[in-house]
Amino acid sequence: MEAVPPLYRVAGTGPQGDEDRLGVPDGPGAPLDELVGAYPNYNEEEEERRYYRRKRLGVLKNVLAASAGAMLTYGVYLGLLQMQLILHYDETYREVKYGNMGLPDIDSKMLMGINVTPIAALLYTPVLIRFFGTKWMMFLAVGIYALFVSTNYWERYYTLVPSAVALGMAIVPLWASMGNYITRMAQKYYEYSHYKERDEQGPQQRPPRGSHAPYLLVFQAIFYSFFHLSFACAQLPMIYFLNHYLYDLNHTLFSVQSCGTNSQGILIGFNKTVLRTLPRSGNLIVVESVLMAVAFLAMLLVLGLCGAAYRPTEEIDLRSVGWGNIFQLPFKHVRDFRLRHLVPFFIYSGFEVLFACTGLALGYGVCSVGLERLAYLLVAYSLGASASSVLGLLGLWLPRPAPLVAGAGLHLLLTLGLFFWAPAPRGLQHMWILCVAAVLWGVGSGLNKTGLSTLLGILYEDKERQDFIFTIYHWWQAVAIFVVYLGSSLPMKAKLAVLLLTLVGAAASYLWMERKLQRGAVPRQPRIPRPQHKVRGYRYLEEDNSDESDAEGEHGGGGPGDGVEEEAPPAGLRPGPEPAGLSRRPCPYEQALGGDGPEE
Repeated sequence: MEAVPPLYRVAGTGPQGDEDRLGVPDGPGAPLDELVGAYPNYNEEEEERRYYRRKRLGVLKNVLAASAGAMLTYGVYLGLLQMQLILHYDETYREVKYGNMGLPDIDSKMLMGINVTPIAALLYTPVLIRFFGTKWMMFLAVGIYALFVSTNYWERYYTLVPSAVALGMAIVPLWASMGNYITRMAQKYYEYSHYKERDEQGPQQRPPRGSHAPYLLVFQAIFYSFFHLSFACAQLPMIYFLNHYLYDLNHTLFSVQSCGTNSQGILIGFNKTVLRTLPRSGNLIVVESVLMAVAFLAMLLVLGLCGAAYRPTEEIDLRSVGWGNIFQLPFKHVRDFRLRHLVPFFIYSGFEVLFACTGLALGYGVCSVGLERLAYLLVAYSLGASASSVLGLLGLWLPRPAPLVAGAGLHLLLTLGLFFWAPAPRGLQHMWILCVAAVLWGVGSGLNKTGLSTLLGILYEDKERQDFIFTIYHWWQAVAIFVVYLGSSLPMKAKLAVLLLTLVGAAASYLWMERKLQRGAVPRQPRIPRPQHKVRGYRYLEEDNSDESDAEGEHGGGGPGDGVEEEAPPAGLRPGPEPAGLSRRPCPYEQALGGDGPEE
């Protein structure tokens, strides 16, 4: 009888089946590296390169998501506010829809809440950013803008005014966290692009000062090119919805006598009725629902696509300097002469953007070519500002002061020209001049915003200071916008004179700061306290026995890791070495056996 070959091979009897073809010996003599060794085709350098490439793409995704979120948020906010103010201005619309509710008084209090509340932002903005973190502060602020949009479904005093106050509180935190976020992304991109140099220098070694500046300039240009498109997005409700209900300029401007530099206040003599027919409530609800959906999309962009600005341990370090110090540090940073020299530019940055939306667009534009062409003037301003933000990339090859000085020089020439120009009311022949002026003003605005944010990111590249610096910048902008709000009834010549003096002072102060830096003047920066790591919940940051449990910490008393200073006992009273069995805790193996240590 023939022997039947075994169905399963016997261990140690030699190669069989697939092992024969592979030539790998079996049994006790099998090489261990063949089983648990590294993958034969693994290329560590290539995998590392792919890893950091994914990291860089993630940073670009963060920048694009934050830029798109800011564009959508401000596009919805500005578009809704513009449409709301035009509808509420019409006397017939107020009387038919709201009766004796006092809508003009509600609108004035709403504008006051938006413009006055940011004055107190210097007190709470750094605390909020450190408490929530940069990304979550952005998300919270965008959510407050969405809340303001949602209150327009039911326009009452108790909905519009509180939401306007909340929005005013969120303006400075949103912009401070945005500026900090873009700066951090530039620094991360530099780290991921130069990971080999970082490995050679060591993880604790800081990169050279200003090394992230090229990436910062590119990212700020991307951010502001997106953001300035929000002024164009805000005009879509006007172009596709509200313009169909407006009277032409012969009706709305019938009693207007002077425009431009001869005007006073905002559209004195403008007709009290601007709507030919009242829009249906259903159509208004559809428009507001679209705006609400876009605001919700902006929230999702920030929440889902924007990564964290700091690692978790860095976030803890930023909070652990103490809330009292976080509150004081914005005021202490004013000692730095660089910030003091830049304050006039901060103020002018707020003046010029509001002058573009009110003085140039209303006092020169609407007063001359009618309300129905307001949207096209603001679209021209938006496109000019967005294009000039991209042109700010020329700063990669030009000297650092070039973008700011170029934008200031362009605004200086335009302000002088507007000072002597008074277009005739109801004159469509001025439309092309107004469009050119709006585009050029937008070019100056784009260079101003991109240049200032890039400059602050270069001068203050320490991650512990960036939120304080951007808070100061945008707080001064908010103060300037509040001053413009208070002086809205001044003559146009007075507004232009204040704008001109502020611009000249800002440019001179900035150039003097650059000269002091070239001479080697050392700025006085406040000291950032070291993080206090011994805080409940942050045990893993301790250097000594960071894995100790709560029970061990209580029984062990105040050791060197507890932040308690210990006095060394006198030499004669120093205890000798304790017996090993009494002092040593049982190891995990002994605990698993149920014993208490060697004594058992």
